[in-house]
Amino acid sequence: MGILSNIFAKIFSPSKAEEIAKAATAPTPGPGGMAPGMPGAPAVASMEEVDVETLLDGMASNNSQKLNWKTSIVDLMKLLDLDSSLDARKSLAKELHYTGDMGDSASMNIWLHRQVMNKLAANGGKVPADLKD
Repeated sequence: MGILSNIFAKIFSPSKAEEIAKAATAPTPGPGGMAPGMPGAPAVASMEEVDVETLLDGMASNNSQKLNWKTSIVDLMKLLDLDSSLDARKSLAKELHYTGDMGDSASMNIWLHRQVMNKLAANGGKVPADLKD
């Protein structure tokens, strides 16, 4: 199970988390709107909607640490009780097909946070507009 699957498992129902993660890490669609070699069906059919902001704000209020999950991928991962080490974030970056410099952890972290929010929103999560593309 990948790191994105672990994030989804903490937010979505366990029965959907793996299915969502597989679809979320699929290759980016090409010019025709379809991922190369993929049939025309949508990756994930009907999905439960989860209010990500309410869920994570609730978790943050019950956490003894002051975690800013809205801007920090490290804090988001800590809030979800996941490994937030640089190695874990590099693994997540590979999983999400990051093409930037992994040595520039600040830029990678910003990109990771945005991508995770986008993936949550694309797969049934209600995410504030300012946290996604």
